[in-house]
Amino acid sequence: MKLSEKKATLSFSDGSNPVEFPVYQGTVGPDVIDIRKLYGQTGMFTYDPGFMSTASCESAITYIDGDKGQLLYRGYPIEQLAVNCDFMETSYLLLNGELPNEKQKADFNHQVTYHTMVNEQMQFFLRGFRRDAHPMAIMTGLVGAMAAFYHDSTDITNPEHRHISAIRLIAKMPTLVAMTYKYSQGQPFIYPQNDLSYTGNFLRMMFATPCEDYKVNDVVERALDRIFILHADHEQNASTSTVRLCGSSGTNPFAAIAAGVACLWGPAHGGANEACLNMLEQIQANGGIAKVGEFMEQVKDKESGVRLMGFGHRVYKNYDPRAKLMQETCKEVLTALGLENDPLFKLAMELERIALEDPYFVERKLYPNVDFYSGIVQRAIGIPTSLFTAIFALARTVGWVAQWNEMISDPAYKIGRPRQLFTGDTARDVVEIAKR
Repeated sequence: MKLSEKKATLSFSDGSNPVEFPVYQGTVGPDVIDIRKLYGQTGMFTYDPGFMSTASCESAITYIDGDKGQLLYRGYPIEQLAVNCDFMETSYLLLNGELPNEKQKADFNHQVTYHTMVNEQMQFFLRGFRRDAHPMAIMTGLVGAMAAFYHDSTDITNPEHRHISAIRLIAKMPTLVAMTYKYSQGQPFIYPQNDLSYTGNFLRMMFATPCEDYKVNDVVERALDRIFILHADHEQNASTSTVRLCGSSGTNPFAAIAAGVACLWGPAHGGANEACLNMLEQIQANGGIAKVGEFMEQVKDKESGVRLMGFGHRVYKNYDPRAKLMQETCKEVLTALGLENDPLFKLAMELERIALEDPYFVERKLYPNVDFYSGIVQRAIGIPTSLFTAIFALARTVGWVAQWNEMISDPAYKIGRPRQLFTGDTARDVVEIAKR
């Protein structure tokens, strides 16, 4: 951080002495007021529900400008990475700060590829779940349980241990997600195959059977790889903040990432694309594209309780830069699979058209976000709706690991301890039960 020449002054209406706080500048984005000594100097806390105006950490990984609709990974625009790089290159970038050269990429791919298998006993743990359990319930358990199988790399003070844990998490997440899917289908698990790409390997583990050879569709592989890139990191969102807060206690990385998986499960976060596809299917069941206008009118009526999923974003006050890339990918996949006339895609396009033209949605900046089209792509590929959030967790793992490692590497980091505005009862005496 760079110390600014200006300072912030906090004054009080009761005549108390004003207090000065230093101001720091980031490379881009808003300056921050350093209030670490606020309580010591004033006896007061700040009050910021949802941390809407609070910088919880210093980070050099991901930057979002919501007004401009800009998303940067280590300074690189997401649009350029999604078009010119694959997920492994993007993962290397997030972890190491720079894009790899050919040798670095080959070495990184080799490391990840040869860690994709999971301990055979994980199968027995998996079989303890009901087959109809939600995939995110299973993934929360499996990821947390990795610490029991890979406890030889959980010394967070050792950079080599942190590196091994990062590789293991990135490598094994596709295997665990695929195993979760196969288990729900009653099909045999498919082991990783080292001559395939990261994404191609995942597709094979998901959809191959021992009965016949499986050939990875190049268009589908690239589309899913792009989904992984677009979801790899997103600054200090709820799940990333959860990983950082959990990790700040010094717990092992598997536990910290499991906490992120649990947080991501929420429909307001990682479950948004599942909710979006459910909305499209409901519109289709109630009359399809002919009823889109009526549905959008219901959305405008606050008394109706009807919500428009996949539009608007907590951060972006402009078009989500990932949404346009996802729309293009959606068209490519549907064309490659002969699904150009997919009714849900037509519904999605009509919803988007109305939202971009109707003053009600334009004024509220309710533009389509990445979840709007990613669900359609995954559905076309054959991924069940219930697995969407697990796919999200797979992709976001690299971002979580990068953020966790950045925090642990910072010599100034402390265990997280938010404060509160207490509005409960003051101290009172316990009365014996007969007199209450």
